[in-house]
Amino acid sequence: MRKVYLDYSATTPLSKTVLAEMMPYFTEQFGNANSMHAFGQQGAYAVDGARRKIAELLKVKPTEIYFTSGGTEADNWALKGGANAYKDKGKHIITSKIEHAAILSSAAQLEQQGYKVTYLPCDEKGIIRPQYLEAAITDDTSIVSIMMANNEIGTVQPIKELAEIAHRHGAIFHTDAVQAMGSIPVDIADLGVDMLSFSGHKFYGPKGIGVLYIKGGIKPDKLIAGGHQERTRRGGTTNVPAVVGLSKALEEALDGLDANYNHIKGLRDYFVQEVEKNIGYVIYNGHREHRLPQNANFAFEFIEGESLLLTLDLNGIACSSGSACSSGSLEPSHVLLATGLPIEKAHGSIRFSFGKDTSKEDVDYVLQNLISAVGRLRAMSPLYSEFIGGKQ
Repeated sequence: MRKVYLDYSATTPLSKTVLAEMMPYFTEQFGNANSMHAFGQQGAYAVDGARRKIAELLKVKPTEIYFTSGGTEADNWALKGGANAYKDKGKHIITSKIEHAAILSSAAQLEQQGYKVTYLPCDEKGIIRPQYLEAAITDDTSIVSIMMANNEIGTVQPIKELAEIAHRHGAIFHTDAVQAMGSIPVDIADLGVDMLSFSGHKFYGPKGIGVLYIKGGIKPDKLIAGGHQERTRRGGTTNVPAVVGLSKALEEALDGLDANYNHIKGLRDYFVQEVEKNIGYVIYNGHREHRLPQNANFAFEFIEGESLLLTLDLNGIACSSGSACSSGSLEPSHVLLATGLPIEKAHGSIRFSFGKDTSKEDVDYVLQNLISAVGRLRAMSPLYSEFIGGKQ
């Protein structure tokens, strides 16, 4: 049985060259990067070099790069740390209804602490329109957080325009770029954001390592007290191998950005075309143009997404019924509901996400099995039988 992985938005395999770069720091050069002796200074030198390389790749200052355990931690730090640091400006926070759980859960915690949170809507394609932010922002708004690209439907947001609105009203702006980094161009200076988070394992780097970019002059509260790491703002022993791996993975991702984009988008577009040609009663979720190249999210009417996912899994095909972080939930996607998709159709959604190692043969295998699986599941669906009977 062929094995096909189409869940690259959940995680990617570690690049072999990235692993090779990391290996010495697990074994020979194992010193604590905060120790003063030669073993420790080897680690400190590696971390400093990685920080400088990442800053150079992103065209920012090394002092603006802070290492975290991943995107979730970076999001928590940006929103909660930013809100607490700038509460004298006002205790009003703006985010959107389609954010990752890391932001939505942080916002809920802040509400319990007396902050007012406004959750912006999106349009039917998942776009947070600038006029929505303009209508909601006030003089009390201290921080705005809108993701750069959605993890479920792939829609890319007008971050530059949204950041400009926030700044006109004296608010700082954060964007969750976890899905975007390594997939599409991310020009921090052009976007004009104050904070930006991303995670290594989304672009063939190691798990358990991420970055929060914090623009010079922006000072969110400390994330973890108790150590001098990350200029005393995020304590804890530095994960030297992962930091080194993240730096190498980002370099590879940006070097290969155009080639990978064209390859992945070409396969995705072919897949979408064939699904819409061969399967009836299917909805392509998200914006057709303003979206990540790897993302194809469909709602298959009259069947449950979980049943389709498990059927495909039995045939060696990995995909997702939503984001990996919420795949254990039986609730319909909050993102799809925010676009106006009815609950019963949202329950039939599947996310396919492609990677640089995906081949056309992989896609054809998935299409063959998907068409067959949808047909079998609909044949067992009383809703579909009732619908078809009513059409005859």
